[in-house]
Amino acid sequence: MSALLNAPQREAIRYLDGPCLVLAGAGSGKTRVITHKIAHLINECGLSPNNIAAITFTNKAAKEMQERVAHIMGGRTPGGLTLCTFHALGVRIIRQEAAHCGLKPQFSILDASDTVQIVSDVAGESDKGIAKQMQWQISSWKNAMISPDEAAQLADNEIASVAAQLYREYERTLRAYQAVDFDDLISLPVRLFEEHPEVRERWQNRLRYLLVDEYQDTNRAQYRLLKLLSGVRGAFTAVGDDDQAIYAWRGADVENLKLLQQDYPKLKVIKLEQNYRSSRRILTAANTVIANNAKLFDKRLWSEHGTGDQVVVTNCRDAEHEAEWVATKIAAHKFEHRTRFKDYAILYRGNHQARIIEQQLRNNRIPYVMSGGQSFFDKAEIRDLIAYLRLLVNEDDDLAFIRAITTPRRGIGAGTLEALGAYAGKRHIGLFAAVFEEGLTQHLNAKQLQGVQEFSGFINRLQYRAPREPAAQLLEDLLGAIQYEAWLFEHCGTREAESKWNNVRDFVGWLGKKGTEEGKNLLDLTQTIALISMLDKEDPDFDGVQMATLHASKGLEFPHVFLVGVEEGLLPHQSSIDEDKIEEERRLMYVGITRAQRSLNITWCERRKSGREFRACEPSRFIAEMGEDIRTNDRKTAVPVSREEGKARVANLMAMFETRGKDS
Repeated sequence: MSALLNAPQREAIRYLDGPCLVLAGAGSGKTRVITHKIAHLINECGLSPNNIAAITFTNKAAKEMQERVAHIMGGRTPGGLTLCTFHALGVRIIRQEAAHCGLKPQFSILDASDTVQIVSDVAGESDKGIAKQMQWQISSWKNAMISPDEAAQLADNEIASVAAQLYREYERTLRAYQAVDFDDLISLPVRLFEEHPEVRERWQNRLRYLLVDEYQDTNRAQYRLLKLLSGVRGAFTAVGDDDQAIYAWRGADVENLKLLQQDYPKLKVIKLEQNYRSSRRILTAANTVIANNAKLFDKRLWSEHGTGDQVVVTNCRDAEHEAEWVATKIAAHKFEHRTRFKDYAILYRGNHQARIIEQQLRNNRIPYVMSGGQSFFDKAEIRDLIAYLRLLVNEDDDLAFIRAITTPRRGIGAGTLEALGAYAGKRHIGLFAAVFEEGLTQHLNAKQLQGVQEFSGFINRLQYRAPREPAAQLLEDLLGAIQYEAWLFEHCGTREAESKWNNVRDFVGWLGKKGTEEGKNLLDLTQTIALISMLDKEDPDFDGVQMATLHASKGLEFPHVFLVGVEEGLLPHQSSIDEDKIEEERRLMYVGITRAQRSLNITWCERRKSGREFRACEPSRFIAEMGEDIRTNDRKTAVPVSREEGKARVANLMAMFETRGKDS
C-alpha cells in the first residue's frame, strides 16, 4: 500500500496524535489519503468501523469514497462505517434524537423551493424573487447560527429587516409541519449537543474518529458540529485547500481554517504539493495566478508529468464566434489525436453562457452532457410524486398534502382547501388530521367532505402498506391509482407528456432498484430523497463533451479543458469587482485551470451582447496574471475555417492516415 503513496501522504495517514489539517492542493491525491487513513484506522489501529465517520459535501464524493475504501479493503466496504455528507449525518442524528429536537422520527426534509413557498406564504408575498431573497437571508443566518432575536439587530437593509420579522414565523411553520430545512440538518444537532451534554457524549463515543473532506467549504455551523463531535481530544483529520474556497456566497467560511489553528494549538499541518493531474505548464499558470491572493498557508504545486503543451489564449469576436471556435477546435483536435469526446470539458462562469455553446455543439454533431443545471428533482412531475411520498412519511406536512390532493385535480378546489385550512388553523392541527375530525362537517358540504376523506383514506391505506411491501410495487400501485400518466397526456402536449412520463418511469425504476439493493422500504427511501441533489443517472460510459459551470467543475478533471468567457465583468464577475471580492474569483480561475491535465485553451470575447446592444470587453486580469509562458492566438488567425476548407483539410488528413497505413 505505502508504495503508492508519497512521504507527506504517508505522514497524513499515520498521524493520530491529535487534530490534523491536510492542505491538499488540486490533484494531490486527497481522496487517496482519506480512504487509506480509514483502512489504516481499521487494519493497523484496531478501530471498529462503527466508530469512524468520513464526511463529504456531495453524494458523488461519498459514493466515490465508498468504492475506493471497498477496493482497498478487499472488495467490500466495512459494515458500520459512516461515509456520508454533512446533511445525511445530520438526518441520522436528528432521527435518533428526534424527541430532544421536538420532532417525531418521521419528519419531512424540505428543499429550497418548499422553503421559498413557506416564506412567500408567511409574508403574503407573491413575488417569488423577493421571497427567494428573504429565504436566502434566513438561510445565511441559520448557517451562521444566528437566532431570530439576533437577526433583528443585525438587519441592515429593507429585505433583511422584513426577513428578520418573518424568521420566527417561518421557524414556527416548519415545526407545525414537523419539517426541517437543509440548514436545520446542521444547526439542530449543534444546538442539541450544546444543550444536552449526555447526548453529545453518546455521539462522541459512537464516532471516535472523524475525517472531513473539502474542509474549506464548511460554514460556521458545520465547524461547530465538527468541534462538538470530536470533543477535547480533537480526534479528526480535516482535508482541504484554501486556494479552492469558492463557496463564500453559499455561507462557506474560509476563516474556519484560521479557527482550527486558534482552537487547536497543537494542530498538525501537513501539505500535499505533488500534483498527479496536470502538466508543468498548466501548474505554473495556476501557481502564478493564485500567488496574487493573500495566503493563509504557503504551498506550491509541482508535477512529474513533463512540461506539456503551452496554455493558449484566444480572443474571439463575440460569443457566437467563441462558441463556433470551441466546437471547431474540439472536432479537429479529436480527429487529429484520436481522443474521445468525454476527454473535453467546456467550463464557464455562469449558466447563461451555455446556451449558445450548446447550439454550436449540436450544429457540429458533438455529443455533450451538462453539469450544474436543473436537478432532476426540481422537475414538476418528480415533485408531484414526491409530495405523495412525503405525505406517507409525515402526515403533518401540509405543503405535501396540498400538492398531492390537487395533482391530479380531484374536483377539490381552493374553496375546500381554504375552509379546511381555516378549521385546521383554529384547532392547531395539520390539514390531514383535520379531515378526520367530527367538527369539520360544520365547515364543508357533503361533496367537499367526501373528496377530502376519500383522498386521506387512500393515503392511509398506502401508509399501512409502505413498511410491509417492496417500494417498487407500492410506487406502481400509486401511479395506477392516481392515473398520473392519463392526467399528463390530458394536460400537456404529446411530446411534453411523453418526456415527463419517461422521467417518472426513470424515477420509479431508480427508487424501486435502490429499495431492493439497500433493503429499504418506501418510508426509509423518501426521508432521504431531499438530500440527493441529482439522480444517480449519469452514465459514466456516455461519450460526450462535459459542459459545466466553474463551481460545478470542482473535483473533476479532464485531459483537455476550454475555459470560456475569461473577461473583466464575467470572470472576475462584475459584482465581485464592485464589492472588492476579487480573491474568491481568482480562486475560481485557479479551480478552472487545475481541472486540465494535458491542454488548456482560454477564450475571451472582444464584445458581448448586453440586451440588444453590444458592449466592448477587456480580457480578464487573470490572463495577465498567468505569467509569460502563454501562447496568444489572435482572432484573425482563429477564424473558424469555411466548410469547404474544412472538408479539404479532413480529406488531406484522411489521405495522410491512409498513406501511413500502407507504409506500416
